[in-house]
This record gives sequence, C-alpha cells and structure tokens, in this order.
Amino acid sequence: MSVDGAAQRLKTEADEPGWEVDPDDDWGVAVVATVGRQLRLRRESVGMRAAELGTATGYGEDLIYKIESGKRIPRPEFLDKADEVLGAGGLLSAMKEDVAKVRYPKKVRALAKMEGAAVEIGVYECNIIAGLLQTPEHARAVIEAAQPPYSPDDVERMVAARVARQSVFERDPAPSIHFVLEEAPLRRQVGGTMVWRRQLEHLLEVGRLRNVTFQAMPTNTEAHPGLDGRIELLKFPDGTAVGRSDGAFSGRPITDPKQLRILELRYGTIRAQAFSPRESLAFIEQLLGET
Repeated sequence: MSVDGAAQRLKTEADEPGWEVDPDDDWGVAVVATVGRQLRLRRESVGMRAAELGTATGYGEDLIYKIESGKRIPRPEFLDKADEVLGAGGLLSAMKEDVAKVRYPKKVRALAKMEGAAVEIGVYECNIIAGLLQTPEHARAVIEAAQPPYSPDDVERMVAARVARQSVFERDPAPSIHFVLEEAPLRRQVGGTMVWRRQLEHLLEVGRLRNVTFQAMPTNTEAHPGLDGRIELLKFPDGTAVGRSDGAFSGRPITDPKQLRILELRYGTIRAQAFSPRESLAFIEQLLGET
C-alpha cells in the first residue's frame, strides 16, 4: 500500500473497540437509534451515499451503516464532522452529550448523575484508590486485573466511564469533596512504577484543590469503623442525602435519616483517626521520594 493509500485508510469496527451499544440499556439503545436515524435522513436528503460520507469522515462504509442502524455508538468528533459534511446546522453535534453518556454502564451513569448534583461528597476506601481519584492508566490496570477478565471493549468502556465521573472537580460552584484512603492501596504499585508515580502525583494535584480534603489512614493505627469496607455519602442542595457502606444495611444505598446518621458517625470517626490533610499530602510526597 502506498503512503497516500495508508493515510486514507478508513476506520473499521476493529479500530474502534468499546463503542458497541449495550442491548440491555433501553435508554442508550433509544438514543443511539435516534442519532442513527437523523444521520441517515440528513445523508439521504443531500443525496450522499454511505460510502461517500464514510470517506469524508474517515469511517468505512460498513461502520456508517452500523451507526445509522443504531448498532454502534458514534464518537463525538464523528458527529461534529458529519454535521459539517451534511450541513446539519448543529443538529447532529447537539446530540454529543447524550451519546457520550450511552457508552458508560447504566450503574455508572446513575452514580455520576448523583455525584454531579451533590454539594458534598465523602468517600472512604480501604482496598483501592477511589475511582474519582484514579488516573486512566491506574483505572485500566485495576479493571484489567478482574477475574474472569473483561473483554477489551468492556475495559475501554469502563475506563472511560470512570474518568468521565471526574468532571465533578470542574463544577462551578464546586462541591465540597472529602476522601480518606488507606495506606496499603497507596503503596501498591498498580500498573508498574511509572503508573504508580503518576497516580501519586495526581493525588497531590487533586488534594491541593481548594474544595477537596484528602486524608490518608495509616496502617499502624487502632481499629476504626471502616474495616468492613468502603463508605460513600452524598448530600444535595435540598437537604436530602444518600449513602452506602459495604459493612452496613446490606451494602444497599440508603436515604433514611436515622441510617444516614449512623454512616455519618462512622465516617466522622474515620476522618478523626486519619492523618490530617497536611500530614496526608506530606505522606504522599514521602512515598514519591521512595521511588
């Protein structure tokens, strides 16, 4: 193949893992079907063949048909390019936000929606770095370690979803966010030395944000109420809240005020026993210095 020919090679499904539609996600199926139908109608209205649209957007003809039939989630940049090529006047580009959400598992979308609405978020993790704090490389290493293993497509979908939740740090007004992480997962070199170092550097960056409080729980400490597992507390502008703990109420989300007070008591005790925020950042710097 010539250099020019290689440069013009059109993308196929094999080049785009992780963009299949989950058939059990009714909302996602409906969104992608609507986008595909609009794409086909616009293409046909200007008299353009699928192969021509593919060439103009860098996609193979078969991939265009898959998107139009609602079997494939289009990338945001594809929608922008198709909107331009077809003269859709922003109709296709306007669908990017919903389409981006379709790629994420339903449970993650629900969690991200709650985190996006919360004015206060409190998280305690005992076995891993909290998902809101993971770098993409760290998240990928953690997800790929699962047994039985996820498919490559599922890995990419889950990594993208986990990273997308971190938009909570960009909100304005910013929510108040508190993290307590155990020392052991902070020391675990998930993904190798370089990935681990970048993860620690990221913890320092986030921990220095004005609306974020980061604390490390030393291994050499007394027993505390978090030994049964993670705790998460979300509080909303209207005064309501939701919480979940691996070690309480069968691990299910709760909204009952009496049960929430129990989780708040446990979380408050954990924070009191952990290093102070200043000590915690110094501890992360110490770990970086040991590499």
